[in-house]
Formats: sequence, C-alpha cells, structure tokens
Amino acid sequence: MPQRVIESLDEMQALAGQEIGLSDWIEVTQPMIDAFAETTRDRQWIHTDRERAAAESPFGTTIAHGFLTLSLISHLQSQAVAVRGARMGINYGLNRVRFPAPVRSGARIRGRFTLQSVEPINGGLQAVVAATVEVEGSSKPALAAEWVLRYYR
Repeated sequence: MPQRVIESLDEMQALAGQEIGLSDWIEVTQPMIDAFAETTRDRQWIHTDRERAAAESPFGTTIAHGFLTLSLISHLQSQAVAVRGARMGINYGLNRVRFPAPVRSGARIRGRFTLQSVEPINGGLQAVVAATVEVEGSSKPALAAEWVLRYYR
C-alpha cells in the first residue's frame, strides 16, 4: 500500500474521524517470536515450543506474544502514514488494548489506522488513533488498541 503523507499538523486536525492509513502485510516468523521471547524473557511454550504447541495448544502451532503484536504497531504505522511538519512525534501511551485473535507463527499481519480525535497541547497536537492489526484470512483482528500520540511543532 502506498504510504499516506500528512503534510502538516493543521492537515492532521482536518482528518479526525477518518481512516488515515493501511500498512503492507508483514510475516510474523518463528525467529521473530523467539527473539522477542529472549528479549522479554517470556519463554512460555505456546510461543517457543513448536512440538508441544502442535500437540497441546488449541492453535495447532506456536503463536506470537500479544505484546510482540503490540510492539509492531509503530512499524506498521510508519509504513502506512508519514506526518510532516512536526519536529518530533512520541508514543504517549495506550488507553485500551485487546488481543481478540492469535497470530500464528508464519501468519501475515497488517495495520489499519483511524484518527479518532486530535486536540491541541502545549507546542503541538495530541492524536488518538484506533490501531487495528489484522491477520490475513482471519475474521477477527489480532489487536485493537486506542493509541495516544503526541506531535510537536
């Protein structure tokens, strides 16, 4: 998908309530899952033990950590949307996060971003973005989050 370019913070204000971007599909590989498990020290077998996951889990294979999926929204959003006219942008936090469906090892995901609201803050804007991570072939998203970002002039 082509990246959407928002040329200014003024333009961003005018986009409140609209979908602002859709990323390309990326594959969530077992090496990514394993690296995340090592980094976070969350080595639960549903993420790292292929044989046991195939035999015992309801998913039939290993699955990505929900927090791995969450951590990928920055990358997915950077593929989907570029905001110009800001000196810097920061991740201010999350209001809500849910993981409705698993991301199986080898699945492809993409991010869909809707600008829910924009409000002025000292030196810039605060944007609340509905971030949804879709799993190819699944009717349920892997992630639904309300993401708060701040952009400074």
